[in-house]
Amino acid sequence: MYFEMLLWDDEAEVVEMSEMATTIIKDYYDPIIGPEQNDYMIKMFQSVDALKEQLEKGYRYYFIREDDRNIGFVAFYPRDKALYLSKLYLYKDERGKGYAKGILDFLKTQASELGLSRIELNVNKHNDTRFIYEKLGFEIAWAEKNDIGNGFYMDDYVYALEF
Repeated sequence: MYFEMLLWDDEAEVVEMSEMATTIIKDYYDPIIGPEQNDYMIKMFQSVDALKEQLEKGYRYYFIREDDRNIGFVAFYPRDKALYLSKLYLYKDERGKGYAKGILDFLKTQASELGLSRIELNVNKHNDTRFIYEKLGFEIAWAEKNDIGNGFYMDDYVYALEF
């Protein structure tokens, strides 16, 4: 497994990331939050324009690759003395193959290079992947419900890992 950084000026890869994110997130979140809210959130956060805007603001997106094929992606940025893990998604057929520890090691290295020793992320309260984060040592720091517009809310736990 290796990580390839998405560059803001590589139009083809930005489009590739957007398409991959849409596929993975629709598969994963439609059953949890429903297709209407999920489509709204994908447009808001994973469209080509949204990705470019995030990259310009300092988000770092990486393709997660195995044997020269994309298996998923990760995105993060520094926020309030922590590395904020904005996105971490694998294709359905790549889940459960033991990639989590390697991805976490990569994130810890990225955080350390930024002078950070904490990782935070939001996890939907109904998302079973929260248990994977708990197995990796993350703990619930607080719960929050955020209005994201159009009558939709993100009802999450914020997890944190100090290292």
